[in-house]
Amino acid sequence: MEKFYSIIALIKSILFSGLNKVKNLDGDLIADKVTSALGSWRFIIIQSVILACWISLNVYLVSIHIKAFDPYPFILLNLMLSFQAAFTGPVVLMSQNRHSIRDSKAVLADLECDIRAEKDLKEIKSTLQEIQKMIVDLS
Repeated sequence: MEKFYSIIALIKSILFSGLNKVKNLDGDLIADKVTSALGSWRFIIIQSVILACWISLNVYLVSIHIKAFDPYPFILLNLMLSFQAAFTGPVVLMSQNRHSIRDSKAVLADLECDIRAEKDLKEIKSTLQEIQKMIVDLS
């Protein structure tokens, strides 16, 4: 059983060397909040409405012969969406990395708990076998 504890300690030291000392930085918390906002239906709906309004307004301005601020093929809109994607991608990855580390720690804690439970069950089983042997000896 001690072999399992040493294996767990080795895994912890490899995976989390220095990570336990790192506290939640403001950037990490901001990344989590941005990721939760970007992954919501509210964001998708608001962005879709803004895009539809942007395109509709530019098409309407062209149709009434007024110079549109971003005529078809909507180069400014594409630039803004590319800019958004360039910054949200790394932010989402930072948040996923933090969640991955937290999940790994939880898995190791569960493994430790399971190993302790297994050890306790083996002790209970051996105690019950001793009691059963005593009962058989008394009869």
